[in-house]
Amino acid sequence: MKLKKAMGYGMVAAASVLLLAGCGNSSTKSSSSGNSETLSFWYGGDADTAVKPIIKAFTKKTGIKVKVQSIPWSQYIDKTLTATASKSGPDLMVTGTTTMPNSVASKSLMDITSTVKSDQALNPNKFFAGSEATTKFNGKYYAVPWYVETRVLYYRKDLLKKVGYNHAPKTWAQLYDAATKLSKRGKDMYGFNVDAAEPTFGFMFARQNGATLLSGKKTQFNQAPMVGALKYLNKFVQNGASPKQDLKLSIGQSFGGNGRVPMFISGPWMMQSVKTDAGLKSSQWGVAELPKGKANNMSNTGGGNLSIFRYTKNKKNAMKLLKFMSNKENQLKYYKTSTAMPTLKAAWQDKALSDTNIQVFRKQLNSSQPMPLIKQWDQIGQNYLKAWEQIALNNASVQKTMDTFNQQTEQLLNK
Repeated sequence: MKLKKAMGYGMVAAASVLLLAGCGNSSTKSSSSGNSETLSFWYGGDADTAVKPIIKAFTKKTGIKVKVQSIPWSQYIDKTLTATASKSGPDLMVTGTTTMPNSVASKSLMDITSTVKSDQALNPNKFFAGSEATTKFNGKYYAVPWYVETRVLYYRKDLLKKVGYNHAPKTWAQLYDAATKLSKRGKDMYGFNVDAAEPTFGFMFARQNGATLLSGKKTQFNQAPMVGALKYLNKFVQNGASPKQDLKLSIGQSFGGNGRVPMFISGPWMMQSVKTDAGLKSSQWGVAELPKGKANNMSNTGGGNLSIFRYTKNKKNAMKLLKFMSNKENQLKYYKTSTAMPTLKAAWQDKALSDTNIQVFRKQLNSSQPMPLIKQWDQIGQNYLKAWEQIALNNASVQKTMDTFNQQTEQLLNK
């Protein structure tokens, strides 16, 4: 099943966006106070339509103009590194949560610890813990959480009822039982999608089974918690409850209609696709918190943070924009224009987020953490997908495959 990601969590597929010319600082000449008349803001992912109303309001309130530059996530790290090397880049920027380690390691971001600790509006306790964790490295803060996402279970209520479930599966045992029963409906019918294209999928289940993944540079990918989680997932595949590979189907073909794949795990970006493309009534489908494994029902936190470029000459005004965009009113405004969920816990009390399905994401965020915040994680994730392919397609030994993967990861971390 092809699950299209929209705003997403930093490590998203590149969207086709408007890329304004150049990657250097677009600010005008500095005034006598040392601040430029125009701020430069790098916006990652989609075209900047969703953020323009906030920028317009900021200019109206402060008189400070802002030039927004949209950059695809696939180019973001390279653009940031180039800007850092030349010491000429944006004033404020969106940094994907999974790219934070690379941006901090390359010294691209300004240390804003003193402001975060002194300004009550930016108090880390006001944000979801999983989001706050992506902004702090070695005891210092380099960003403020802006939008957040996590993963939940999408499921067909009508089809689950036919196999004896009046609610979404709440445990691993129920998930496997329901998926197996749903897969018995006929040829090319499945019960649950084990996502072979999502690098965080197996690690998320491993955490639910009690895995730590990494302890410093000590890898634990071949230990019982992760090996057990992957054996559990492989049962779905080998017993026909899940497809072995991505079926390359639209959401209407997989989740809609007769529901070839009536359960899958994904983020909030899939909500609109289901509503518009699946052809289902609201009573036929829903979302639920992830089923609980041996230890917990931990999900994956993603999203985007607001960071100040280390070499900005507009620190004062860049901080003004960061604070303005981070407040409750503007996080809600951004949600309404983009569906990107607020990181401020207080924002979730607003009626704009009162929808039952949306509140499921709010509950899941209480049990959600980012993947390990190390600069090698993207490569580790890609290596995992290759390891999983051997398990799913060839029914390779999970233990031996993860022994090899664990050794490969140790070598990567020790380079």
